[in-house]
Amino acid sequence: MYRTAQEQPNDWWEVEELFNLCFAPGREMLSSYRLRDEVPPVAALCRVARDDYDAVAAAIRYWPVRVGGAETLLLGPVATHPIHQGEGLAALIIQESLALARDAGWDRVLLVGDAPYYGRFGFTRKDGVEMPPPTNPARILGLSLASEDAWDGVSGPVTRWTDG
Repeated sequence: MYRTAQEQPNDWWEVEELFNLCFAPGREMLSSYRLRDEVPPVAALCRVARDDYDAVAAAIRYWPVRVGGAETLLLGPVATHPIHQGEGLAALIIQESLALARDAGWDRVLLVGDAPYYGRFGFTRKDGVEMPPPTNPARILGLSLASEDAWDGVSGPVTRWTDG
């Protein structure tokens, strides 16, 4: 059985170790991490799933960014511990956190990921959205939360929340 909850400050190191385990070395050198530098995550949307031993089995984080000046959520990273992969935990925390984001009044979500996986949650490719290089444009995906047209007219460079 799993329990999901908002990530707490004392979860930080355990979540970071999960991300280190699940992603390639140097993950923090990716361009999406430059968008997170010195910007706090959206704490209310960052979730952990804990197993029966109270270990973090999955985690997801969100960050505020701007797309062409429009306030947008950046989803990621999201990871499931290898011993729990295939159990639906990532899907659980993605769906739960997207519902929380919608309820909190966010209009849209952006991520860099695999369209076949994230498509099942409603994410589609966002042409015209420019992530910092080197990002494969085919992996730039978005989801409208507030209304089906939340991405209409939203394009341009993705910038740090504090950059304007």
